[in-house]
Amino acid sequence: MLSFKKAFGILSLACLLLGSILLKAQSGEVCYNPNLVKDTSKRSIKSAVAGVIGNDTVKINYHSPGVRGRIIWGGLVPYDEVWVTGAHDATTLELPVTAIIGGKAVPAGKYAFFTIPGKSEWTVIINSKWDQHLATEYDEKEDIVRLKVKPQRHALTERLQYFIEPGKAGAGKMAMAWEKIRIEFPVILKK
Repeated sequence: MLSFKKAFGILSLACLLLGSILLKAQSGEVCYNPNLVKDTSKRSIKSAVAGVIGNDTVKINYHSPGVRGRIIWGGLVPYDEVWVTGAHDATTLELPVTAIIGGKAVPAGKYAFFTIPGKSEWTVIINSKWDQHLATEYDEKEDIVRLKVKPQRHALTERLQYFIEPGKAGAGKMAMAWEKIRIEFPVILKK
């Protein structure tokens, strides 16, 4: 059972962390939970997520657009076209060690993350050229991984958000949720 002193310390730390997240989101710095902050911006929020899989930290950097009452799938984000899966610059994925994604080995490094949304199936793309604006410079020849995933129904997520979810023995999942859709796929980190 937690003592009052420990519980107060944990609560204080949580309040400091929340305050830090709110200040960073409002000041234009990187936001680590775009759905936690009071959303008054019409801009896409510069966001990031870092998560531990096994003993290594995987990072994703992206811009988080909001739904704001718009039609997202088949509207703002067309079906069957390459999408940065965020806004502005390509979403980037940083791997500290070799990862197995879609059955393929992806060496440690920084990559662009794209998707091709479809009504019943999406294509997830890991591309070697990470420094791109939107998908205007995208070239399929630079793809390292392409895998098919099924979109899942999900509770309304106002701002696009990525998740890195640990599993067992160096395995985990990467996921993205926005509007009422979530996609996810397994990742295994190798030593």
